[in-house]
Amino acid sequence: MKLSSKHNPHWLYLSAIVCLGMLSITHAQAQQSNPLELDPRAARAGGSIFRAQCATCHGADAKGIESIEAPDLTLIWTRNESSDSAVFQTIQNGIPGSIMPPHGFPETEIWMLVSYLKSVRVGGSTELYTGDASDGGRLFASNCVTCHRAGEGGGSLGPDLTTITAQRSRQAMISSVRNPSASIGRGYRPVTLLTNSGRRIHGTIKGEDAFSIQIMDSNQRLLGFAKSDLLELDRETESLMPSFVETELSNSELEDILSYLNRQ
Repeated sequence: MKLSSKHNPHWLYLSAIVCLGMLSITHAQAQQSNPLELDPRAARAGGSIFRAQCATCHGADAKGIESIEAPDLTLIWTRNESSDSAVFQTIQNGIPGSIMPPHGFPETEIWMLVSYLKSVRVGGSTELYTGDASDGGRLFASNCVTCHRAGEGGGSLGPDLTTITAQRSRQAMISSVRNPSASIGRGYRPVTLLTNSGRRIHGTIKGEDAFSIQIMDSNQRLLGFAKSDLLELDRETESLMPSFVETELSNSELEDILSYLNRQ
């Protein structure tokens, strides 16, 4: 298997080591499981490839670059549909309609990248959730479902909370409920626009460049504007999500909601 000549000698040496004995891997076998899974050198070599080829969009830490809306790759194994094979296919084939192109790397190099990404994945919380999940589902439906999705149903104004307990610690989730403005995620940052026609619109920023901005308004409609058509563009610091203090949502009720989300 020929290694790409575009890469630098540092990781090329590591790649060569890992490649020894791998020349007999067939294409079909490569698509099913990672043949380098048990070799710790694969993740190191994959990290070198990643920093040389992927960091421009996804950052040196694989957590994405905000200005180009590249996703955080440390979270990909928290999705139910993700597997080593699925990640391999995404790297090899790209994502149609996105800035993620197909890559012509040799299969062994792609498996090195898979090994690296798996080594930096977020593991989520290992704590047990002891609340009443059934009550949590009812509380979620009455307090959260308008803006948040969990499983098959819900809104889109706030983050999708499906598998959230595999992505964030218990304390981080409690903080996001009690003080949502302390840390507002990319894609959910609030903004108020005033158009030339005098229309004032509140929403969250979904995309932006030097000339235009795309938002989801408070009615969960996706809207786009040319900045030249705006009189004001105010970036807010207060999240659109209200703060749920203990008098409105007790600690035990919040634990019920987290227990419900832990099952999604």
